[in-house]
Amino acid sequence: QVQLVESGGGLVQAGGSLRLSCAASGRTFSPYAMGWFRQAPGKEREFVGTSWGGGFASYADSVKGRFTISRDNAKNTVYLQMNSLKPEDTAVYYCAATGHGGSVRLAGTYDYWGQGTQVTVSS
Repeated sequence: QVQLVESGGGLVQAGGSLRLSCAASGRTFSPYAMGWFRQAPGKEREFVGTSWGGGFASYADSVKGRFTISRDNAKNTVYLQMNSLKPEDTAVYYCAATGHGGSVRLAGTYDYWGQGTQVTVSS
């Protein structure tokens, strides 16, 4: 079994920055894609960004230019650097990973999920 453990959430003022981390542990696992989704109260879970294949990255339009994903394959860890945060970025952020290909922007592609970490941006 594979476990994903997130860290780095918290409360920040608008315009500030946070860095989320997600480490995969458990059985030997080489993720094809590791990414982030988020879910705000009363809304569906939405794609934020992902790192996949041999170093590709994809982002939701709402975060493009503000958020950056990086990945340390040796540590099976993915990071989400969030800059210029806005109140509408407030949500629970979930890390996700998959060992196979597919549409990396869809939640259904991912086999493993973290427990989520709260990000709150105050105005």
